[in-house]
Amino acid sequence: MFKGRKKIAIVIAILLAGLLVIAGCGNKAANQAPADNSGSEISGSITAAGSSALLPLVEEAAAQFMSKNPNARINVQAGGSGTGLKLVSEGSVDIGNSDIFANEKLDADKAKELVDHKVCVVGFATVVNPNVKVDNVTKQQLIDIFTGKITNWKELGGDDQKIVIINRPTSSGTRATFKKYALNGQEEAQGIALTEENSGAIKKVVADTPGSISYLALSYVDSSVKALKLEGEEPTKENITSGKYPIWSYEHMYTKGEPTGLTKAFLDYMVSDEVKPLVEQLGYIAISDMKVSRDN
Repeated sequence: MFKGRKKIAIVIAILLAGLLVIAGCGNKAANQAPADNSGSEISGSITAAGSSALLPLVEEAAAQFMSKNPNARINVQAGGSGTGLKLVSEGSVDIGNSDIFANEKLDADKAKELVDHKVCVVGFATVVNPNVKVDNVTKQQLIDIFTGKITNWKELGGDDQKIVIINRPTSSGTRATFKKYALNGQEEAQGIALTEENSGAIKKVVADTPGSISYLALSYVDSSVKALKLEGEEPTKENITSGKYPIWSYEHMYTKGEPTGLTKAFLDYMVSDEVKPLVEQLGYIAISDMKVSRDN
């Protein structure tokens, strides 16, 4: 009888051991599942602000990203490169979009706090009202126009028509880039130019104003305005990547410190193969296509 009880006890022990093993496997699977799910889910809300030249690409990429990650929210605003750099430096936004390097607008100490994420290259064109009968300017002629020395299109072989300059505010990275690479850093004449806040407004005013001239990122140039050649070179991807056409800049997305979470995920997405077709479609240039480079 004792032997029978012993056998029963052994069987019960074996059954209990089996149940513990099964329960342990179940617990392990239960613990793993949430980790897998949380690892693939991207959520939260961030704001990117600044460059209007970069705005079309960031808006489209953000829309794509949010469609793939419905729990993520990316707010995209313009305001100019200077504004974007100031806001990200202050911690008011997560990403500061800029056509220029941070140290061109911020104090050295503040610029050092920011991490630069270059996402593409953008070219800038000198644009005029479509009825202006001038197609090409030299760099010196361009400087003379924006410094007020040339005031009528007839001086350049066009009609007897006043030149109307449409400029950008001092916070504009587009203005800073144009001044640096098109005007050799010379100061624009004061009091003779109209000022518009963003690229969309510039395009409309140039399209509607006889004799007008301004400058736009290639991502905004269409048939409503006319892009001028500079020294005989058109503002095309081929001429920019080869270094023949000088008015271009990197497009930066700055963060204060190394990015994490949703901010990092979105910045990684901006330079992914999924966004490269958008870069080309919207008139930007992939950094990998450039045969020339700039440090500042």
